[in-house]
Amino acid sequence: MYNLVTKTIDLGDGRKIEIETGKLAKQADGSVVVKMGKTMLLATVVAAREIKPDVDFMPLSVEYKEKFAAAGRFPGGFTKREGRPSDYEILVSRLVDRALRPLFPDNYHAETFVTIQMISGDKENLPDALAGLAASAALAVSDIPFNGPISEVRVAKIDGKLIINPPSSLLANATIDMIVGATYENIMMVEGEMSEISEVEMLEAIKFAHDAIKAQCKVLVELTQQVGKTEKRTYDDHLACPELDKLIHSWCYDKVYNVCSQAITNKDKRSDAFKAVKSAFIAQLPEDHDFESKLIDLYFHDVEKEAVRNYVLNEGIRLDGRKTDQIRPIWSEVDYLPAAHGSAIFTRGETQSLTSVTLGTKLDEKLVDDVLFRGTDRFLLHYNFPPFATGEAKSARGLSRREIGHGNLAHRALKRMIPGPEINPYVIRVVSDILESNGSSSMATVCAGTLALMDAGVKIPRPVTGIAMGMISCNKTNRFAILSDILGEEDHLGDMDFKVCGTRSGITACQMDIKVDGLSYDTLSKALDQAKQGRLYIMDKIQETLAAPREDYKPHTPRIVKIYIEKDQIGAVIGSGGKVIQEIQKRSGTVITIEEVGSKGEVEICGDNKDSIDKAMSLIKALTTEPEIGSVFSGVVKGIQTFGAFVEFIPGVDGLCHISEIEWSRLERVEDVLKVGDKIDVKLIGIDKGKYKLSRKALLPRPNKEQ
Repeated sequence: MYNLVTKTIDLGDGRKIEIETGKLAKQADGSVVVKMGKTMLLATVVAAREIKPDVDFMPLSVEYKEKFAAAGRFPGGFTKREGRPSDYEILVSRLVDRALRPLFPDNYHAETFVTIQMISGDKENLPDALAGLAASAALAVSDIPFNGPISEVRVAKIDGKLIINPPSSLLANATIDMIVGATYENIMMVEGEMSEISEVEMLEAIKFAHDAIKAQCKVLVELTQQVGKTEKRTYDDHLACPELDKLIHSWCYDKVYNVCSQAITNKDKRSDAFKAVKSAFIAQLPEDHDFESKLIDLYFHDVEKEAVRNYVLNEGIRLDGRKTDQIRPIWSEVDYLPAAHGSAIFTRGETQSLTSVTLGTKLDEKLVDDVLFRGTDRFLLHYNFPPFATGEAKSARGLSRREIGHGNLAHRALKRMIPGPEINPYVIRVVSDILESNGSSSMATVCAGTLALMDAGVKIPRPVTGIAMGMISCNKTNRFAILSDILGEEDHLGDMDFKVCGTRSGITACQMDIKVDGLSYDTLSKALDQAKQGRLYIMDKIQETLAAPREDYKPHTPRIVKIYIEKDQIGAVIGSGGKVIQEIQKRSGTVITIEEVGSKGEVEICGDNKDSIDKAMSLIKALTTEPEIGSVFSGVVKGIQTFGAFVEFIPGVDGLCHISEIEWSRLERVEDVLKVGDKIDVKLIGIDKGKYKLSRKALLPRPNKEQ
């Protein structure tokens, strides 16, 4: 019925990863199941047999999907079925895509679909560390051309020890948590978060991960040989036209090189100058030429790329006139949005972020309901990139994967600097709106986010900044240039996009994508050292604007106070159906939440002013402590009897104000003075077997005896 082939990867500590093929999804070009513990991923790959006409890019689609049934759960919502991808699924898809995409042949333009499904889920063995291996294994057992194999692993440093794909329960104590993707020879992708580590520690972790990846790549090579897929399919390069390629290069190269030397700082003017060269070339062609415009664009792009790269390597100067390690001009401002709890503008060159901070209560926590993780998040960061930021004339529709990925990087950079609830009682939402973009907008988000948090009065221990590093290299001459604070063109035309975030004490997050083979560890070390210098330069600049968090929150920021009560008193504060806590909120004008924490009840009170918080605290205190005789309360008449009135003087607690304690004069009927719903002040004059005796007249002026 099927021809099963299996391979095993030994992690060296008793744990194993199993790969099997030939059993499931056999009509796909390549299909494997990767298993670690109880976590199982089904990865498939299918590529079109023909190349689409006029396609000059790599049409790769990577989808990672999680099935709730894989963890024995029902999906939420009305339909009870999986819907749009979660942020986690999108982030895993991007991790795999970024490692695979650079390794397809340059002339490969067939539509290719990689689908990875989690078909069984184990909370201890996280699927994101296995997804890249699964995708590469599916390609390995197919006949699709691919310059791999690759693999991806998680490397974490826990209690001073580096571990590959550690159990998720240990990650809470990790000072390094990175996903590394690589071929046998080269690092292709790095992404992760750290607790202010040094550049040396980071490089050590990457090397450790690469050693594990090398062993996995060997297994994939063996798998390819075992299933007999060493010969890959070929495609005709339908876009090739050597005559046009040579013609464009000879006519345009020197002119494009000259544009590079003009140090045009404005990206639109620079783009127009390059376009003018192409237009001039087209204008001088014979009217009867039969060159396709698509081919002209393709070959001119190649010339532009070659000229830009050679100019940087030859002259040590970049398109906008900067030296390789020079940062673009920076200006920043805080408290720009008067109604926000905190805000900042950060502008570096032609990249600008307007960022706001909103401080909320426990009720504002994000509820996370992923397949393998259910919980809450108290720190949120959202990144928005509207089309007008790059001058595009189109509408903004929906949230892109890029926005989710860039927001996640900035979130990781700042997350470990957010104080715990004992110092910061607020749920925090940071929103970065990119208003201009020419490279490094995610790093602008980190810088603007730091300023906005400090402007809001959030007591971060140290500011965080970020910088995007690039590289241009030439294998033939063994020359390379590391570029600090890259432009959009340098990202597009260069060989590396390496984003590094951190404080003065160390690195807190990174993201690296490599587009070429042969990045040595010495080069990577140089990039990290140069990134540190740039990061510290940017730190000096933002601290000129605001050096440290403000001493206090803005006047319009809600105040939060936490108090703790005994666990068995939680019910008394909440009341039947929540009536008591609702009444306290109504009387005090506050928002109150209660959570059981250990052996105590944590009560969080949020109000607009001190008086409202004090009132709520006094009402809660009255509920949780025996009220003192002689204390005065503001109560509400809840019931009237012939012998007196029952007054709710504490939310959910009634006392009797006897008819003789209503007024100094003799009263025939309670109704002559009081009615249900009246608000009155009363004094506690006695407690008898848990019953409270109240007096209204004790707070009224005593009449003269003559009267």
